Amino acid sequence: MDSSSTRRQATRAKLYEAAVTLIAEQGFSATTVDEIAERAGVAKGTVYYNFKSKTELFEELLRHGVSLLTASLRTAAEETAGRGGSRVDALDAMIRAGLVFIDRYPAFTQLYVAELWRTNRAWNSTLLVVRQEAVAVVEGVLREAVAGGELSDEIDVQLTAAALVGMVLVAALDWQAFQSERSLDDVHAALSRLLHGRVGGR
Repeated sequence: MDSSSTRRQATRAKLYEAAVTLIAEQGFSATTVDEIAERAGVAKGTVYYNFKSKTELFEELLRHGVSLLTASLRTAAEETAGRGGSRVDALDAMIRAGLVFIDRYPAFTQLYVAELWRTNRAWNSTLLVVRQEAVAVVEGVLREAVAGGELSDEIDVQLTAAALVGMVLVAALDWQAFQSERSLDDVHAALSRLLHGRVGGR
């Protein structure tokens, strides 16, 4: 990767961070490009050099954030398999990876969950696509677990995957908003017990 590409990626990362913080604080409509530029420490023209509009910036922000989550889930599953762990172990590792991601990017997570409930946004189709990419990683591990006899073939893989992702998102947001005295290990342990008791059948 050449230096100009590296610089552009670094600039985009600063713009993403500035935009997600501001939009989480005051909403999309109330956030201006000037504010994003100021928070990122760049000129307003730099925003438009990288993105055609505020809407495009937000759409790419969603893609970027969920792609990071998807990658962390996939890595957790692959590393568990590499150690010889079971598919349920991989699901457990993915739960922890999701919690680590949310702990690291709380503003993005709040924004992402809020946008899932809105239906009149220009980026709804993008949101559906990137959401499915994340859920599909979990679906893949569930299908392997069913095929390998670790889980019952009676489970609805699609709904179970969505439920697991939703469980992590909601539990993590509740943790950060109302139970911040708890550690990440505490939250992971609670969700892990739920996974093994309700999904793994143990």
